[in-house]
Amino acid sequence: MSYVRKSFPLSINTAQRSGVVCEGWVLKKRRKKMQGFARRYFVLDQSGSLSYSIDPKRPIRDQIFLPHAALSTAVGRKDIHVDSSNATFHIKCLTADDFNTWLTAIRQFVLPEGRRSIAGKITPRLSQSQFNRSGIIAEDIGSTISELEAAFAALQSESTHERSHPSLKSKSEKDKHHHHPKDVFNMFKKSHQVNDDGTLPKSNLDSPSSVRLQQINTALVSLKSQHAALLKSLAHDVTAPPTARCSPLPPTTEEKEEEPLSTSRFNTALSRRSNLAISMSSLSDSANNEWFDAEDDLGEEFFLEVPNPDEERELTVPQSETSSLNQTASSYEEEHSQPLGHDPDPTVNAHQVIRRTRLPSGPIGDEGSLFAILKSNVGKDLSTIALPVSFNEPLTLLQRTAEELEYNHLLYQAAEAKDPIQRLCFVAAFAVSGYAHTRYRTGRKGFNPMLAETFEDVRMKFLAEKVSHNPVVIAYHAEGQGWELNATSAGKTKFWGKSLEIIPLGTTRLKIGNDNYEWHKPSSFMRNLMMGTKYLEHCGKMTIENTTSGATCVLDFKQSGYWGASNEVSGIILSPSRDVIARIEGKWDEQITQVLDSSYLHVLWRITPFPKESPRYYGFTSFGMTLNEMTSDLEGRLPPTDSRFRPDVRALEQGNDHEAEAQKTRVEEMQRDRRRRGVDRAPRWFKQDGDEWTYVGGYWEARAKGWKTPVEPLW
Repeated sequence: MSYVRKSFPLSINTAQRSGVVCEGWVLKKRRKKMQGFARRYFVLDQSGSLSYSIDPKRPIRDQIFLPHAALSTAVGRKDIHVDSSNATFHIKCLTADDFNTWLTAIRQFVLPEGRRSIAGKITPRLSQSQFNRSGIIAEDIGSTISELEAAFAALQSESTHERSHPSLKSKSEKDKHHHHPKDVFNMFKKSHQVNDDGTLPKSNLDSPSSVRLQQINTALVSLKSQHAALLKSLAHDVTAPPTARCSPLPPTTEEKEEEPLSTSRFNTALSRRSNLAISMSSLSDSANNEWFDAEDDLGEEFFLEVPNPDEERELTVPQSETSSLNQTASSYEEEHSQPLGHDPDPTVNAHQVIRRTRLPSGPIGDEGSLFAILKSNVGKDLSTIALPVSFNEPLTLLQRTAEELEYNHLLYQAAEAKDPIQRLCFVAAFAVSGYAHTRYRTGRKGFNPMLAETFEDVRMKFLAEKVSHNPVVIAYHAEGQGWELNATSAGKTKFWGKSLEIIPLGTTRLKIGNDNYEWHKPSSFMRNLMMGTKYLEHCGKMTIENTTSGATCVLDFKQSGYWGASNEVSGIILSPSRDVIARIEGKWDEQITQVLDSSYLHVLWRITPFPKESPRYYGFTSFGMTLNEMTSDLEGRLPPTDSRFRPDVRALEQGNDHEAEAQKTRVEEMQRDRRRRGVDRAPRWFKQDGDEWTYVGGYWEARAKGWKTPVEPLW
């Protein structure tokens, strides 16, 4: 360490510039894992902005606005942790003087004088019994706040880009007022810029920043629901002493690969969580339970007690807590559920429902060797091979088609776009986003639906039905404000020895205004079936054609090389005269952008971060975890053919694989018996039109009337 100090003097610069509170060399933890610390030049200015660079003459790499950050220190160590959720600085000072100087300077902005007596209390570390469902909900709130700040940071970045490129901004947009950060972070207050139904005003939809504003609004709605669930659970779970204070922040985040600020083409403000947990406890006393909302525009300071490995293991959440959380959420939903009856527009209540963030159980036991089963079926269609339930995930193929529409808000943005090129770019981004949920889905397949089995999702008025058994064909329909989608999903699977190929069949048709779009999906490959880590890869061309105007978008899903990047997608927009008029690029599991010029990109879509426990729950996204949930707005309104009533899927979701296997056999035998007796079910909501299937209508009307016409169950 003495050698480092001789070569790179790490100290405070006493000859400070005007407007600078503190500056100098310190050690900063690198963004990549296991790369240690590197010397960086930090500058704290009078506005409260803490930034760093490689040296004073180089560009700023990142910065944090301290009044919105949390300060953490560990007793007896010269470490300073500054966390604003979308960025985290881990700073190490080599001398006590440097540590005290920097800590004093940072505290001027993080902690006003009137709050030090409250925030400076040392919080006791939670025992295993205290880490209950309230803590789980608090973690989810922290994740939502992280997404909220990431969307806000992206909004600020786009606003800066618009100001530097006024030609990209229309005159009408320039006349609109800007949202102040303080308005954004009043999380539990109703903003005057949001309609009563939770949507943005019409005047804001034409702005290029409406995408971020919608993301912010969605995060605020989620926070309201999570806040209500937390208040409910605190009434039963508060056990901490009255002097403890709860940290409003999630665990310390890990930093990403280090790149200069505002120059990375694929820089995301969303950071992943690390395993270091901040000690948390609930504010309570024996007589009254009181919850304090975070004060606006103020940071806080926390003292970390670094646990030893044995203590870290005690902080893991018992699996039983998941069921307890579900019971709490269910009881809350029952109290707030609406009476059954006519429900002409179910989407109104769907966005107010508190949805689960975890499955009741993860996989039980090993999935087995897929290679051992398929090695005798080289070249055969996988749909004709009977697989044990251990190869399934707790979703049907109908529910998996709904996952492709997770980012349906892109279609709303496409409908709002007046420029046909911009509209086609959003449609292309939506088509690519349908693959994002498959990032970790390599080992298991969805349950094969029964003929005439259905699945609905009221959030985008989605309806899917199995219309053919051999070959397996699924038809689905969805609609939203300004758009309507019809699709037929079928496919073939072939085993080639080392990889499994999934060949999609069917067409996706989208109608937006007077524009009609069509596209076919490329092939997907499951690699490394014999040995190594299995992974999923989508390869080939996808051509999205506007059959009304003749414009097309040609997307190339590139095959991963040994050394090159993976999951890359590039595309061009062609005019009816076949001229290249726009380019897009990105990754199907990260984001898609429109190339504006050699230096600037317009982000069309960015993936919602996976839950940190996703690998424990079949690799599901947050959206995927809600698809088989029976929420209060669905009780008494679903037909008996809905996938949520499948007993084998429900048993597997609960972790009972033996019951799931028995129910799967029973349900499949019932279908075979109907076929033998000539009373097999026929599709009800879709009709065949050539090789495709189209929605005939009537489902949502029958649902609103309470299913006056009986629907026969399938199991």
